[in-house]
Amino acid sequence: MEYNHILVVEDDKEILEGIKIYLKNQGYIVFGAGNGIEGLDMIEKEEIHLAIVDIMMPKMDGITMTMRLREKHDFPVIMLTAKSEEIDKITGLNVGADDYVTKPFAPMELMARVNSQLRRYKKFMDALQGTMEVKREHVYTVGGLELDEEKASLTLDGNPVKLTPLEFKVLALLMKHPGRVFSAEELYERVWNERAITTDTVMVHIRNIREKIELNPKKPRYLKVVWGVGYKIEE
Repeated sequence: MEYNHILVVEDDKEILEGIKIYLKNQGYIVFGAGNGIEGLDMIEKEEIHLAIVDIMMPKMDGITMTMRLREKHDFPVIMLTAKSEEIDKITGLNVGADDYVTKPFAPMELMARVNSQLRRYKKFMDALQGTMEVKREHVYTVGGLELDEEKASLTLDGNPVKLTPLEFKVLALLMKHPGRVFSAEELYERVWNERAITTDTVMVHIRNIREKIELNPKKPRYLKVVWGVGYKIEE
């Protein structure tokens, strides 16, 4: 994923347009706003990956805007400050800004700060995505069914479903292989870990699972019988 959507919030139209031109020349997609209120509105409408925010603005200043956006968003914020705004600069960093550039600034300095912050943000988001993928390694989803093997839990359309340990094992085996048909003998041997002499117990467990996960057990959506062959979870 590219992290290239930048919001510039600046009440001085010449500075705003100048920054936008430099950013666009670097290949960024740029959105503009004239004050903090417009900036927050833009964040709700567009996917933003970094914001450049002036401190002194009418209607809503940059510090208030940064405080508000930090309630929902973690993308980098670079503040534009005047030399006389030393206290505001510190306040801005305290409320969640990641960096600042003092006016007047060289365009290449701002570009360097933008590139640096976006690199860090990309690393953070990539690491977060990797963590989420690891966490979901043992989660299997089919339609509204979600089975978490590590937590030994099952939900149907977000609502918890109570299963016995053996019911859970049967369903877990089927959900790990959606569409594959398991014979009653194979289910018994893989779940009970012993040779199948009779498969009546499998049929009982299948019936009980259906009662818990199907809206109409006689017309199942998920747990299907393939007559003469076995059972499967519908893909």
